[in-house]
Amino acid sequence: MQRHTHQTIDPELCGTPVAMTDGIAEVEMTAIARMAVDDRGLVHGGFVFGLADHAAMLAIDAPTVVLGAAELRFVAPVRVGDCVRARAELRGIEGKKHLVDVEAKVGERSVLRGSLTCFVPERHVLADAEIHDARR
Repeated sequence: MQRHTHQTIDPELCGTPVAMTDGIAEVEMTAIARMAVDDRGLVHGGFVFGLADHAAMLAIDAPTVVLGAAELRFVAPVRVGDCVRARAELRGIEGKKHLVDVEAKVGERSVLRGSLTCFVPERHVLADAEIHDARR
């Protein structure tokens, strides 16, 4: 599976790509104890969000893709030990703006769904900062 973005992301925290086709990506992770917010094993939603974001970035798969906005609903809890799979599908492109639908599931149970607005700038978002830092 050849990918052009997010190549050094931590798979333990943001999932491992399991499927990629044109405009669609699936990423999977098993929730680990470091993600828990309490002694009952409730996983912080930020990790599930990170998984869904990772899938969206891969559905676009451009080297410079970044997240601009998210409209999501967390619809069920995730527990330590759950295997969570996020699926992202590119819904449309308007210039540099890419609209992506996402859903994360544990088995057949949906835990998160919504849409992400991503952007593909011509150059890396840190390019100007790197130039500025080099001039110091």
